Formats: sequence, C-alpha cells, structure tokens
Amino acid sequence: MTDAFLAFSKAQGNDLSTARPEFGFPGLKAGDYWCLCASRWMEAFNAGKAPKVKLAATHKRALEACSLRALRQCAVDLN
Repeated sequence: MTDAFLAFSKAQGNDLSTARPEFGFPGLKAGDYWCLCASRWMEAFNAGKAPKVKLAATHKRALEACSLRALRQCAVDLN
C-alpha cells in the first residue's frame, strides 16, 4: 500500500485505511500488503496511483483486467 493509493481508493468509495473492528479489519497503512481487485488496481495505475505488486503472488486472471506491461512496471519481485 501507498498513501497515494489509499487516498485514491477512498475517493473511489472504497476506504481501506479506516479500521472496521466489527468486521475484523484493522485498516491499512502505507507499507502494508493487501490483495486488491485487479480492475481497481489498473484504474489506479492509469491515474498514476497504483501500489507496487508481487507478481509471484498475482493470479494469471489479473491479466483479464491489467496489462502485463503495467504489472511488470510496478513489480517488486522482478530481477
């Protein structure tokens, strides 16, 4: 997570930074890792707000919503 992505997601109606203890959700902060909806991630990428991704932990079906170029550009686990 990044502060930029969390603010972007909140502006889109999905507040991931506020704790929701009634659902066991602690809220996210910059530096946390979280599974994201591929289409929302691509939307954030197009807006210049996408967080980094772990490609090894990304399902191949993410390619239905995300370009491989975008995912590779934001990958933390490519050498």
